[in-house]
Amino acid sequence: MLKRIQERARKKVTEVNLDMAGNMELICKRCFPQATRVTDRFHVQKLATEALQEMRIKYRWEAMDQENEAIERSKKTGRPFQAEVLYNGDTIKQLLARRRYVLYKKPSAWIESQKDRAELLFERFPDLKNSLWPQFWA
Repeated sequence: MLKRIQERARKKVTEVNLDMAGNMELICKRCFPQATRVTDRFHVQKLATEALQEMRIKYRWEAMDQENEAIERSKKTGRPFQAEVLYNGDTIKQLLARRRYVLYKKPSAWIESQKDRAELLFERFPDLKNSLWPQFWA
């Protein structure tokens, strides 16, 4: 269909906004050779958010594994298990489970309690902060 448009008219197109489908990239490259191809913001944000959530979930699994190992050690030694409780009352597992939505919001939109929780999260897991839209922290 696009080839029906005269080549001269197609060469006037300067920019094409795409999703991340590879076939669309190829179509645009062939049909609009002079155009700059730009991936739309929605798909870029979605990928970044998914990657950030994967990191958070990985840390949560690690925290659960560490706690399970500590529980086993406490059973062997006969000492009662005591999970580390942070100043806001959360354990590390809870911190990682309950801070999901903080990662979706801009820091400028956080309320005070979210700022405190984010500070705790980022102290423990600084690469979550570094991965979270670095321009917010500049």
